[in-house]
Amino acid sequence: MSKNLLISIICLICFVIITLLVTTEHIEAFDELLYGIIHEIHNSPIDFFFIHFTHIGDTIPTICIAIVLLLIFSKWKDRVLLSVSLGTTVAANQILKHWIARPRPPLERRLIKQGGYSYPSGHSMVSLCVYGVLMYFVSTKVKNKKIKVAIMTLLTLIILLIGISRIYVGVHYPSDVLGGYLLSITILLIVIPLINYHFEGECKNDKNASK
Repeated sequence: MSKNLLISIICLICFVIITLLVTTEHIEAFDELLYGIIHEIHNSPIDFFFIHFTHIGDTIPTICIAIVLLLIFSKWKDRVLLSVSLGTTVAANQILKHWIARPRPPLERRLIKQGGYSYPSGHSMVSLCVYGVLMYFVSTKVKNKKIKVAIMTLLTLIILLIGISRIYVGVHYPSDVLGGYLLSITILLIVIPLINYHFEGECKNDKNASK
């Protein structure tokens, strides 16, 4: 069993457990504990930062980033990889949101307006998908180790801050964000090897045909 497959199975099992706890309403203590810790740091400057930072994960900015990535990475395989990963992530998020139909946190907690259901967090899932694919591209294409580490660290920070921002502005429970991360990681670890395997197979067939 490959390392990626093992990690994806572990993430999927953890996601299923969290989903069961959410649907049976046995995760409130966990949510309230983390929510309380994050909201202990509430003040005007931090409010201002997270209210604006959380919109990085909105639909339009995410689509713009995805389009830029598609233009930068000219290989057909890279474009397919990002498109399939993003499409699968968005579809899974919408299906689960409407199936589970978890209400968002109370209105008095919210610093911004947000409709729809709560679990799993779409911002967390999509941001991890897009920036996660970018991290994969960086890890496989950037040769300079220092530049690679710097970019990977920055992207990881962006992913984490988007998730924290959703809790901070009061539109998601911590379990929404954690569940979203776990499912998105699972999708990436399945889609990336499958796309690579598909294109490697095509390359081999082309080579054999040309002989």
